[in-house]
Amino acid sequence: MRQRLLKLDPQLWAIPVLALLTMAVWAAWLGWDQHRDVQPDGSETGPYEAWQVIGLVSTLLAPVYWSASRRYIAGAVLGTTAGLTVAAFYDWSDDASGLFMIGVLTVMVGSLIVTAGFSSVIASATRKGPLSP
Repeated sequence: MRQRLLKLDPQLWAIPVLALLTMAVWAAWLGWDQHRDVQPDGSETGPYEAWQVIGLVSTLLAPVYWSASRRYIAGAVLGTTAGLTVAAFYDWSDDASGLFMIGVLTVMVGSLIVTAGFSSVIASATRKGPLSP
């Protein structure tokens, strides 16, 4: 009985592994671009370009798919959401206006909804029922 208590479920391992992977992917795609671009009319854009965010999302599709297809739904949803939330908080916390928390909460809620939906679709599509070989 004691050995059973010490053995962790893969579902629980998926959460911190995906969270750490997500933070590393954030750093790779978004962590290095920290300056805003000033347009000729004086307006500012950035600091991220659309291709960077698309790259981040595209890169995260593979680990979320892997986790969801193995029925580690909690790992896919909570790990990815936690990783993106922590990375956004760390990256944006130096904002002097204090409005960065609105962005962090938006990232948290948005990633929670999207990964939950994506994981549900993947888990349903890869479910092995009685008709599957």
